[in-house]
Formats: sequence, C-alpha cells, structure tokens
Amino acid sequence: MGDPYKVLGVSRNASDDDIKKAYRELARKYHPDNYANNPLADLAQEKMKEINEAYDQITKERSGGGSSSYGRGGASSYGGSEGYSGANAAAYASIRQQIVSGNITGAEERLNAMGTQDAEWHFLMGNVCQRKGWYDEAYRHFQMACSMNPSNMEYRNAMAQMGGMNTTYRTYGGGMSSMDCCTSMLCADLCCSCTGGGC
Repeated sequence: MGDPYKVLGVSRNASDDDIKKAYRELARKYHPDNYANNPLADLAQEKMKEINEAYDQITKERSGGGSSSYGRGGASSYGGSEGYSGANAAAYASIRQQIVSGNITGAEERLNAMGTQDAEWHFLMGNVCQRKGWYDEAYRHFQMACSMNPSNMEYRNAMAQMGGMNTTYRTYGGGMSSMDCCTSMLCADLCCSCTGGGC
C-alpha cells in the first residue's frame, strides 16, 4: 500500500479526530453492504480493504508502533502457524495461509465447511470478518476465541486491537457494552505488561 494519509485524503498533520472523521466517511461510502447485487461490489470491497489498512497503519504509527505488517495482515500479523496439532491442524494452517495471501472468500468457505468451532476457528473467522470490514462480527469472534483459550496471547492481542477501534465505524452499529469495554481494557493492560518486559 502507498501513503495511508493519501488513501484517507488527509494530511500528515491532521488531528486524530480528523483522521477518524475521514475514515468514517469513506467507510460509509464504500462499505460493501451499500453495493449488494451491484457490479461494483468487488471494487467497493477492495476499496474498503484499502481504507481499513490505511486507518490501521496510521493508528499503529501514531500509537508508537511504527510501520508493521498489521495493516496488511488483519487483526494480528500471524504469518505462520503456531505448530498446530490435532485433527484440524492441516486445515487451520492452510486457512491461515489463505487469509495472509488475501483469499478471504476461500478461507471463509473452508471455515464454514468445518464441523468444529473451537478457539482457533473463531480467531480465524474473526480475521476473515475484519478483512471484510465487519468489525462487530470480528470482535465477537475474537472475544469467543479468548473465552475458549484465555492464555493465548495472539487471540488476546487481536481482541484488544479490535476493542481499540470501538469509536470508529462499525458494520452493525451496535457499539460495545460496558462489559465488552472493560474486557478489552483488561486485555490491553495485560498485553502491554507482557510486551513491556513484565512477564
């Protein structure tokens, strides 16, 4: 991706509020729900993906994270598998690769065809939903993954990052409950403590 500020149509000196405003306006304009049964649906989905990546990259840079693969990789930059075992090991590794390579439709189809919905299933489906711009659904899946496997830092980081987007445009407009907000803050605090050398 090129300059994320150009994608959002703002200057590098723009305030955080101006960036959020520009992001919301573009998200409303290009959201795939507005292009259902429209020949421009694929273009709108690509544009929405570009807008999300640009906003993610700017947010990450401004929070001190610098540039990273987060903007390209979804809720977490998980380039490789974490050494799966069990009956679904090969399937999950393959689905992760599909998500990383941008084959979101293929990944979603494979996930929907699986009979099991364990923590990893919810984590991967959360990444699929986020890449499609369905933030409420993505957050719900990340939350489920965390509740099923609370010790997994990858899941907790994904949920915390999605929780941090609760003031931006959300697909279903439901917002977050105070309980969801508290959970996100707790996970973010735990993640910061661990990455800061406290663990």
